[in-house]
Amino acid sequence: MTATTKERPEPSVADPVLSLSGIEKRFGAVQALSEVHLDVAPGEVVALVGDNGAGKSTLVKVISGVYQPDAGSITFSGRKVQVGGPSEAQALGISTVFQDLALCDNLDVVANLFLGQERGSRGWLDEVSMEKEAWRLLRTLSAKIPSVRIPIAALSGGQRQTVAIARSLVGAPKIVMLDEPTAALGVAQTAEVLNLVERLRENGLGVILVSHNMADVQAVADRIVVLRLGRNAAEFNIADVTTADLVAAITGASDNVVAERARRGQPDSIAGAVDE
Repeated sequence: MTATTKERPEPSVADPVLSLSGIEKRFGAVQALSEVHLDVAPGEVVALVGDNGAGKSTLVKVISGVYQPDAGSITFSGRKVQVGGPSEAQALGISTVFQDLALCDNLDVVANLFLGQERGSRGWLDEVSMEKEAWRLLRTLSAKIPSVRIPIAALSGGQRQTVAIARSLVGAPKIVMLDEPTAALGVAQTAEVLNLVERLRENGLGVILVSHNMADVQAVADRIVVLRLGRNAAEFNIADVTTADLVAAITGASDNVVAERARRGQPDSIAGAVDE
């Protein structure tokens, strides 16, 4: 998919809602992250890109509370926090949509949206309240879901991603992290998911988009942060970067064949698919 040409809102100039400083993480002899910093403001889409082993997944897991950093600090909404686990991250206002989506195919949309967060009292589920909230969340995303009572197994890949993103909005988060949201999707479904990212921005949420597809990144991101070998390698404003710049920053070289093809304007089938 090629980058869109429609005008994008001006990048946010608000104070960061999430700020990481000097984050380090080691697994035995392997230094996965070294002195990593990252800022995300409300209404801003920050793309996190890098090659295999760059540290993207580790950083996402640190932010979401799956891993505890060995050093560094995390500031959320102006105060330093320790994210002790995924439930604490969610309570703070940090939601994550992982690549596997973790949806239950045999349950309907409503049940998936509120799985583990069901509404009700005294052993009774408030199905009416949950269904109304499900429709509200889907309308917020301008989602194309035929019914909230349809089983997940009957939905397309793009619609499943929509449900996963809608589920991340339960609890009114301030940050949403999307891990490879367009992986294995077709062109039309990819466009649908990228539109969802735009909706998240328009609703004032900070978005961290992890992707290997440079065309998708350039279509929706405001800033691009490049990790290489567990360190910050580069940071670009979307208006100032080319595919060649990104490939050079990701690979650490500007004279390889991929960067050269990008400079010559050859198709993004090579430059637009740098693996995670």
